[in-house]
Amino acid sequence: MKKYFMLFFGLLASFNIWAQDDFLIQGHTTKVTIPFKLINNLVFIPIKVNGVELNFLLDSGVEETILFSMEEQKGVSFNNVVKVKLRGLGSEEEIEGLKSTNNILETHGIKSSNHLVYIILDQSFNLSSHIGIPVNGIIGYKFFRNNLVEINYAKKKVYVYQNNNQVREKLDKKFKEIPISIERSKPYITTKAVVDSVEVPAKLLIDIGNSDAFWIFQNDKIKLPKKNFPDFLGKGFSGDIEGHRAKIAKFSVDEFDFKNPIVSFPDSTSIRNVKMVPGRIGSIGGEVLKRFTVVLDYANQKLYLKKNSKFSEPFTYNKSGITVQHNGLQWVQETVHLETVQVANSLSDVNYEGKKDDNFKYKFSLKPVYEIVNIRKNSAAEKCGLQKGDIIVSINNAVPYKYSLQQINNLLKSEDDVWITLEVERNSLILKFRFKLEDEL
Repeated sequence: MKKYFMLFFGLLASFNIWAQDDFLIQGHTTKVTIPFKLINNLVFIPIKVNGVELNFLLDSGVEETILFSMEEQKGVSFNNVVKVKLRGLGSEEEIEGLKSTNNILETHGIKSSNHLVYIILDQSFNLSSHIGIPVNGIIGYKFFRNNLVEINYAKKKVYVYQNNNQVREKLDKKFKEIPISIERSKPYITTKAVVDSVEVPAKLLIDIGNSDAFWIFQNDKIKLPKKNFPDFLGKGFSGDIEGHRAKIAKFSVDEFDFKNPIVSFPDSTSIRNVKMVPGRIGSIGGEVLKRFTVVLDYANQKLYLKKNSKFSEPFTYNKSGITVQHNGLQWVQETVHLETVQVANSLSDVNYEGKKDDNFKYKFSLKPVYEIVNIRKNSAAEKCGLQKGDIIVSINNAVPYKYSLQQINNLLKSEDDVWITLEVERNSLILKFRFKLEDEL
């Protein structure tokens, strides 16, 4: 798939139930460390749900804890289950789900003993195929609410601190402190953007679960720049999110300036189910946040930022126009080289020199299948003849399962003028295509 998989979720339910399900640090320690996987600018952490370990997307853009892809996690039991209707970002209608209370969530020394979760029943809502690792849930506000949470993108670790003055004093010495607001259980920052030479104030959701740099919602003052292209921005609870991509002159986050960032402009139909807080015009996501060490202090409504080595990296995007995802597994026969040495088997052979024999055997392994699930209009991939539904057979003359999904995404956002050769299977035929990555902006 593309370099991003937009996970910008707004869970809207027809009820609002309060539960004491904060995460608390256990024992006498004041800090816990949680390693995470960073994929497509998104943070994934392990959390045990009622004793069973699952993978969660850490997402400051959601209020409730959400589970999905549970068909392979039959060992997880849930308490006090009732049916509900869920609605969120996307162009389609509400979906069916379950609400469960009194669950225990814990990881690396923090624990929530009375946790409310929502379970999506639609098995087509599956992030694992888009991310390349098993993903079973999304966790947001309840993880951040009571503690200081540091996301160290360089070390790939989340640090959770007890919220006290001693920790905040240390942060003040090393980080830039920026005021934020917590509204409807989500963090917002007020900054500024320059769109078509016009500077406009920008109130943005701080969205760790959005892998793009910035999202902007068009209004009377903010229009889509003339140079843009339509694109698939991701998937929400209620369907695909469509929109456009463009460059703007500058985006600033307090004292930190970003020149010519690539910005996504979601279509109005994709955000129609999102309840906007007053003044909000968009989001700041992982493509920007990964350039810092980030600390969120919900209790005191503060954001702490410290630049890391990626701060000055250029903004890139998928120039091929294809979105690739996992489409199951296949058995692959691989040749294994065995090196054996003949040895003396009697006293009469004491002067025998060991001789190496080259032997081979075959083994079968399960390997991922990659499918093209979306093609951008007028992109290099569409122009050369690739189609949605094509199964990738080779990438630049190498078998595709030699690559992780992240490596494929990195290849597709390479520099301009890089040639890509793909062999695909379509209707039982093997077809070969070659195209050059093009910067459409």
